[in-house]
Amino acid sequence: MANDFKRYTKANVNTSAGASATAVYTVPSTSSVAMETIVIGITLANTSTAGVTSSVFIDNYDGSNDVYLVKNATVPAGSSLEVMAGNKLVLQGNGTANDVLRVLCSTASSLDATVSILEDV
Repeated sequence: MANDFKRYTKANVNTSAGASATAVYTVPSTSSVAMETIVIGITLANTSTAGVTSSVFIDNYDGSNDVYLVKNATVPAGSSLEVMAGNKLVLQGNGTANDVLRVLCSTASSLDATVSILEDV
């Protein structure tokens, strides 16, 4: 399979937790074929005039074992946070259920998220 670099963005992530948190990226569905995506970078930008806290987690495709990449990290006013810092992360799917990368913020309309990935096409 070929690989394709892609970027996904979400402005003004919400304050909801769990499965209601803002979905920034979902591993694409394929017809019963396992799919993998490599996350190259995650950047969170505070667009407000006050500091906020933010969390990034994987909503695991198997319905359990959701894990945080960062939880309640402080993002100063007008600043950004690079979550990955040179690391790579693999997201997976099994054709019918897929991992979802979710972000939430302590204050509504105060945080933008950008995710850079390498995806099988």
